[in-house]
Amino acid sequence: MANEVSNGGNHVTTKPPPEPSPLRKAKFFQANMRILVTGGAGFIGSHLVDKLMENEKNEVIVVDNYFTGSKDNLRQWIGHPRFELIRHDVTEPLLVEVDRIYHLACPASPIFYKYNPVKTIKTNVIGTLNMLGLAKRVGARILLTSTSEVYGDPLVHPQTEDYWGNVNPIGVRSCYDEGKRVAETLMFDYHRQHGIEIRIARIFNTYGPRMNIDDGRVVSNFLAQAIRDEPLTVQLPGTQTRSFCYVSDMVDGLIRLMEGNNTGPINIGNPGEFTMTELAETVKEMINPNVKIITVENTPDDPRQRKPNITKAKELLGWEPKVKLRDGIPLMEEDFRKRLEISRKK
Repeated sequence: MANEVSNGGNHVTTKPPPEPSPLRKAKFFQANMRILVTGGAGFIGSHLVDKLMENEKNEVIVVDNYFTGSKDNLRQWIGHPRFELIRHDVTEPLLVEVDRIYHLACPASPIFYKYNPVKTIKTNVIGTLNMLGLAKRVGARILLTSTSEVYGDPLVHPQTEDYWGNVNPIGVRSCYDEGKRVAETLMFDYHRQHGIEIRIARIFNTYGPRMNIDDGRVVSNFLAQAIRDEPLTVQLPGTQTRSFCYVSDMVDGLIRLMEGNNTGPINIGNPGEFTMTELAETVKEMINPNVKIITVENTPDDPRQRKPNITKAKELLGWEPKVKLRDGIPLMEEDFRKRLEISRKK
């Protein structure tokens, strides 16, 4: 039985988890681990698939509706005997036999999740309900990628898992922030009421190859602008902070959480903290020293600071990030230049 990480609430006794497939207990035949990744054609999802496919005992099923994901991110696995790709929207029920569910499906960039806010909250609520229903039916363990956005515009710094957050419930970002908060609620209610084995990761800003080039998130924005010789647009006041985790570190943290004995929620992120102005200066220095840095108006409800406290991740998962921002940016630049077809000037 997994250990619950307290977040300040009272925990009630949970039922034992549902029985998994009889193949798990077969004496003479060891079945492969069947792993479902929702949103697996997306940025983090596709890197997770790459890592899971390295293990020859894993069979990976990806479901994605390609709203923000791309089949191109998975092209190396299409046709592989241990890989399956299904075009599917998680707001509709899914019937598959699996042992693990990584539930990543949801647009994570403000540009995309504000484009259709009702669909975003449906994905978070109905999509999570559907995946929990599947986990209950087949006895699978399920991991939800929640978000640092559950902390809102935090009044506590850095943010620990027992902080309940400071979230606007009726703002333009609420479809995502509150949607993820409801998804966490559903996870724990299914855990307590039905004994579902759950894991919750609260992931902080992540960057790396395969990010959507124009997805509105700050690292991809700055890199694309620097490569295109455009001014770097820093949203006012420029002193707001973020912490950036390279995608390979994030994937490692998610797998450790899934295979460990703690339900979470656990913060997965890099505690290195940068102001937006500092990030712009770093990208300018490393990518294109000739570009200008300009300021633009900020968007509503933009958090003033973000920095994870990762004590639980260190203690319970033995995890901490390895890739520094200055080491990760060149890897992302190489990917962006290839996709934009703009080579570095001599």
